Amino acid sequence: MSLVALLTDQQQRLDALISLLSSEQNLLTQGDIDGDALTQVAHDKQILLVELERIEAVRRNVQKRLGYAEGASGARAAANDAGCQTAWESLLEKSERAARMNELTGQMLSVRMKHNQAMLDYIRQIAEKTLYKPDGRNSAQPGRINASA
Repeated sequence: MSLVALLTDQQQRLDALISLLSSEQNLLTQGDIDGDALTQVAHDKQILLVELERIEAVRRNVQKRLGYAEGASGARAAANDAGCQTAWESLLEKSERAARMNELTGQMLSVRMKHNQAMLDYIRQIAEKTLYKPDGRNSAQPGRINASA
């Protein structure tokens, strides 16, 4: 597979990942989270990430086999020599965008989890302040006079 084909394949998968990250962020901004949809997005993201890693490993092997140095400098030189510098730059930009979006999604999840924990703590606090005795009577009955005295 040629370098330009590998870069194009990676770009297409990154576009799909960016789309999934956008969907995930939209799901996280809804008041009522669709857990099934969020689970499906996470599953689809995992599949894409595995494929991206596989393709990246192939690209690095091709780069090494052709005698280019490892790392970004070798990748840039290989792309330049193959006449696909624009594709390489585009891949880098999309990778950076996906990384930023993924970081934002992580922050959104963290905020959501903190909010959920605060709500659970509040509910627990309310539940601990039982208004009724085990026999079903209210522990504080204002306005009633104790006539047994």
